[in-house]
Amino acid sequence: MHKLLEVIDLKKYFETKNGLLHAVDGVNFYIEEGKTLGVVGESGCGKSTLGRLVIRLLDPTDGKIIFDGKDITNLKSKVSLRKEMQIIFQDPFSSLNPRMSVSQIIEEPLIIHKMCKNKAELESRVHELMDTVGLAIRLEDSYPHELDGGRRQRIGIARALALNPKFIVCDEPVSALDVSIQAQILNLMMDLQEKHNFTYIFITHDLSVVKHISDEIMVMYLGVVVEKCKADELFEHTLHPYSKALLSVIPEPTIKKKKERKLIQGEITSPINPKPGCRFAARCSYARDICHQVTPALKEISPGHFVSCHFVNEINSL
Repeated sequence: MHKLLEVIDLKKYFETKNGLLHAVDGVNFYIEEGKTLGVVGESGCGKSTLGRLVIRLLDPTDGKIIFDGKDITNLKSKVSLRKEMQIIFQDPFSSLNPRMSVSQIIEEPLIIHKMCKNKAELESRVHELMDTVGLAIRLEDSYPHELDGGRRQRIGIARALALNPKFIVCDEPVSALDVSIQAQILNLMMDLQEKHNFTYIFITHDLSVVKHISDEIMVMYLGVVVEKCKADELFEHTLHPYSKALLSVIPEPTIKKKKERKLIQGEITSPINPKPGCRFAARCSYARDICHQVTPALKEISPGHFVSCHFVNEINSL
C-alpha cells in the first residue's frame, strides 16, 4: 500500500516562562492511503497539537512530515496544501463563522481556490456537498446558531470536503455531540471514506468511539507514543499499563459482574523541561528506578505492535 503520510521524529515545543513545554516529543508513524489512524489519550497529551502539525497549521520545532512523497515540513505557502489536507475541528460552533450562512461557509474555500467557473456551478457544488453530508437544502440560508450540534458538525465536514482532499484530520469531531448524533456522524465519515478513499487521522479521548473507525490506534501520553498497533490488537492484547487503564474505564452494557477498573494514581509529570525517564513512571504501579532515569524506546514487541515500556514483557506475563 502507498504511504500517504509519514511523520519522522516530529517535535513541537512551546516557550513558557518556566521553560520549554514539550507538547509533541519525537513522534514517528505512517498512514497508508485510504486508512484511518486513531490517536487517543487524556486531555493535554499532545494529540490535537500533532494533528495541527501534520497539516501545517503549526510549524514543527524539529522532525519531518512527508506527504504523498513530498517533504512539507518547511513549506512556506500552505495555500496549495489545503486542497490536499483538511481538518474537522472539535467544536462545531466556534469553528464556524457566526456571520456567515450555511451556503456561504461551504462555498468559501471553493471561491478562494477558484474551483467553480460561475455562480451556477458554485451553487450546484454547495448543494451537492450539503446532500453528501445529509444537510437539507432548505437550510442553506440558515446561520450556525439556528442549528443543532449535529447539523453544525455536518457543515464543518462539508467545508472540509469542498476541495476534494486526500487527507483529513478529525480532531474530536463527535465529542461535543450526544450519543445518537455521534453514531450518525461516525457512520457518515466511514461511508465517505469508503466512497472517496479518504485517509483520516481520528483524534479522540474515547476509545469506544475510535475502535469502530480506526485501522490502527496510537496511544499518546504527555507528548510521546506509548503504544501503537492494529485496532483489534489493542483491544485484545493491550500491553502498556496506561493503555490498560484507558481500556478499563470503557463502560459495558451488561448486568454481569463489572470488570475491574485500573485506577491511575499519582501526579502527572510536568511536560515543561521533562527529565529523562518514562513520562508515565510517576503514575505507574509497576515503575522501578530505571523508569525514572532512562526513557524507554518504542519497540516492536510483536509484528506491528509497538510499546514504550522497560518491563512490558514482565508485566504481561503476570
